[in-house]
Amino acid sequence: MRRWLLQGLHRPGHKPGPHKKQPSHHEDTPHKQHTWWQVMCLTGVDYFSTLGYQPGIAALAAGALSPIATLLLVALTLFGALPVYRAVAGQSPHGLGSLSMLERLLPGWRGKLLVLFLLGFVATAFIVTITLSAADATAHLLHNPFAPDAVAGWQIPVTLVLIAALGAVFLVGFSEAISIAVVLVAVYLVLNVVVVGTALAKVASDPGLVTDWKHALTAEHSNPLVMVAVSLFVMPKLALGLSGFETGVAVMPLVKGDLNRRIQGARKLLTTAAVIMSVFLVTSSFATSVLIPEKEFEEGGKANGRALAYLAHENLGDWFGSAYDLSTVAILWFAGASAMAGLINIVPRYLPRYGMAPDWTRATRPMVLIFTLVSFAITLLFGAQVETQGGAYATGVLALILSAAVAATLAAWKRGRRRVGAAFGIVTLIFTYATIANIIERPDGLVIAVVFCVAIVVTSLISRATRSTELRITDVEFDGKAREFLDERGELRIIANEPDERDRQEYLDKAQEAWELHRLRAEEGLLFLELTVSDASEFESTVRVTGEDRHGYRILRTETPSIPNAIAAILLHIQHETGKQPHVYFHWAEGNPIGALLRYLVFGGGDVPPLTREILRQAEPDIEQRPVVHVG
Repeated sequence: MRRWLLQGLHRPGHKPGPHKKQPSHHEDTPHKQHTWWQVMCLTGVDYFSTLGYQPGIAALAAGALSPIATLLLVALTLFGALPVYRAVAGQSPHGLGSLSMLERLLPGWRGKLLVLFLLGFVATAFIVTITLSAADATAHLLHNPFAPDAVAGWQIPVTLVLIAALGAVFLVGFSEAISIAVVLVAVYLVLNVVVVGTALAKVASDPGLVTDWKHALTAEHSNPLVMVAVSLFVMPKLALGLSGFETGVAVMPLVKGDLNRRIQGARKLLTTAAVIMSVFLVTSSFATSVLIPEKEFEEGGKANGRALAYLAHENLGDWFGSAYDLSTVAILWFAGASAMAGLINIVPRYLPRYGMAPDWTRATRPMVLIFTLVSFAITLLFGAQVETQGGAYATGVLALILSAAVAATLAAWKRGRRRVGAAFGIVTLIFTYATIANIIERPDGLVIAVVFCVAIVVTSLISRATRSTELRITDVEFDGKAREFLDERGELRIIANEPDERDRQEYLDKAQEAWELHRLRAEEGLLFLELTVSDASEFESTVRVTGEDRHGYRILRTETPSIPNAIAAILLHIQHETGKQPHVYFHWAEGNPIGALLRYLVFGGGDVPPLTREILRQAEPDIEQRPVVHVG
């Protein structure tokens, strides 16, 4: 069972240590690339599928004002979210998205803690995508006129079965097939064109319907300014119609072509998807508001969570409506699959690389089980109701778009594009308002996100501490001068030196200390090893060692996030390359050992000798083959 669960985690022939270079986290090697419009369909299963529930949620939130509020949402989509993500696509062509941009723009612990915090909202958005899509698919199944009456109240069981089926497929093995996405999206959009087009034709043939809608609108809001103000107030509740942008960036590596063509293709797919969705949002909102009685949108109504399906059955008959229901269920289920795939790609991409998750999180199946169980809990918490999950979903979506807007603003400002940065800053303020307003109105999404955030951060810090003595240097590289030093005959006696002034007196004092503590003479071929901490928040890194002759002494220099880890990796690499058993010499550190351990965890230094020895002990079990550590 353990081998089955962790399949794909262990690499055949992998030896712990820096003897084999591992792929960089930003390398993307998709099995097959496609044209941008085909990749757009993979985005579309998430983005376009929201048409299954968005018009109904908009009607419940805004009533007769729904079309006007939707127009404002479309304006925010085309002039806010779209420019932001076109900028993100240019800055993150490998599909890492806005989180990666923030990580680069805010280096060190600030960036990593922010990414950990935002991962809570990412988890919220993706998990609720699974539960909301499954709940809406269930609504389409149970409200179909051909469904048996006996299953009328089975909303929760059927939703749980759909989620369990999704988890089972991923446990067996699942890869997102773009060909399937293309078929699903094409069929779904064509059916929506028929449904919305028929509905608009019906409205055009009966002007009294529009008159009745106008009366209802003016009865609630007589002043146009009040209409706009109320639309702005309810707009955060409609944020589900913005759900596809982060996915659009994540699928960039699948776009065919070199880096520039990939960026151009991603921008085309983002723009095309946004325009298509905007047209459907406006027309479907207007058609459903005019043609569907208000009571049908409420819980238990025939249009609850399935407004367009209601119109399909009413205007085109139950057989066409059933075909529309099946198409909607298929694309909603595939949207859940897309969200699950996103989760099992994001967690290994960030947490293990930060040292903030056990290594088994790189395996797919344990993650699938965890996310499936969490989806069960969320479904039970919200009673598998579509509308009640809308707030939680909107919170995750808005938080992601807000993070992208912040990243685009900082990137533009850093590159000296002040006007662009100011424009993105305005978009950031708008999304800040929308996020805060949504949280105040429906705090359940924030509660879920905070639970995810706390769980991620606490688990991450514990994991980082327990993995602190892993050998986590992925590769060691020596320049020509350093190799000359290593190729000389005789034993390799390496003195660890913390560089200060790097003048002649410093090396004389260090050589004198080596004689006093270890009885090492300068003529024995001493090598000084100097390390400085670069970014202590990094967990994995490559070490590049340069050689230098200075004041008559031979010196190896490098930068690293962790000094003990780098020393251990360099010693193991030297032994592997030269066949010699290197000796390294330290002096004991002064101070409290607990404080030294905390300095190691946070700042990459601390009490170096015992930590170096422990890392070597874990990395090389054979004591005869292990580099020797001397402390005096």
